[in-house]
Amino acid sequence: MAEGLRLFFLRHGLADRDQYHGDDDDLRPLTMEGRRRMGLEADFIVGLAPGIDAVITSPLVRAVETAEIVASRLGMAGTVTTDRRLGFGFDLPELAAMLAGLAADRRRIMIVGHEPSFSRVIGDLVGGARVVMKKGALARVDLVPGDEVRGRLMWLLQPRVLVGGERGWSG
Repeated sequence: MAEGLRLFFLRHGLADRDQYHGDDDDLRPLTMEGRRRMGLEADFIVGLAPGIDAVITSPLVRAVETAEIVASRLGMAGTVTTDRRLGFGFDLPELAAMLAGLAADRRRIMIVGHEPSFSRVIGDLVGGARVVMKKGALARVDLVPGDEVRGRLMWLLQPRVLVGGERGWSG
């Protein structure tokens, strides 16, 4: 992997099963509270992760909505791309394939997706760590040079931190 590649893993925001009455879970949207919280998180992310080159999301509605909220705050409205590999079953080989297809000038990539895939992939990237990505959590992994996709977990911020420590929400 090329030196200097930073990955920002963002788990989609709150999308409550109880409030969604459709039959297709892929179409389940963010709740109103989920949208509000992602807006607060996006404001924090602007200062935390400047210079994002690309935002790539799972095609599931809740992930697309999350990606669009954050991309808009980053000044990247209309540039979000979807990648079916970020849906359920996302794994390290799929991450490697996705990264191999990116332009060489893409150095800071935000990917938006789901659990339990994200926790597993991040854990595998960093050598077997146990990681927990709550809804709205953001992690930064810097890839290390080499033939294999490996990285260092630089930080993992749960949603409570990203929304300014609002009281009463356990995210």
